[in-house]
Amino acid sequence: MTQAMVDEAPESTPSEPPRAKPSLWRIPLVLIVGLFAVFWVWALFFASKESINRIGDQTWADRAEGICAVADAERVQLADPVEFDPADPALLIAHADLVDRATDILETMLDDVVAVRPTDDKGRELVPEWEADYRTFIGNRRDYTATLRTGEAQQFSEAAVDGIPISDKLERFAGDNDMPSCAPPHEQGL
Repeated sequence: MTQAMVDEAPESTPSEPPRAKPSLWRIPLVLIVGLFAVFWVWALFFASKESINRIGDQTWADRAEGICAVADAERVQLADPVEFDPADPALLIAHADLVDRATDILETMLDDVVAVRPTDDKGRELVPEWEADYRTFIGNRRDYTATLRTGEAQQFSEAAVDGIPISDKLERFAGDNDMPSCAPPHEQGL
């Protein structure tokens, strides 16, 4: 290209970029992000931090923890370190007997704990629900040992409440009320 051609080229004037059309999604998206931010500010700084399982009668919870700690110690004494062969029906029955003895301790523990009711309204509402769930868990243990006595070796199976294992619900209640010994046992059958 020669200099004359370059000089003759029309000068281009910078034009404004085309304007984007306002998106209809922008408003709902900004609204959703704003609501999300408001929710987290509320959740982190203003929402109650008290557990929904926490009862007001700390004396009842302290008493329950004492009863459960004694029961835990009794169950630990039952522990048999010998591995059992699931193919041996005699050993299945012996294991079932051991689990039933541990379950008897749990049942007596629960009877002693609920013999006295909490003095607060929330405690009087929640403790009977916790007791009913614990009795279901005890029933699950009895079903397990009945199956073992038939010679069928199977894993312990427990009921679910609201989609979670009942033992998790029982453990959460116990933890929220400072009575960790009242959580259901997790060790192998005891």
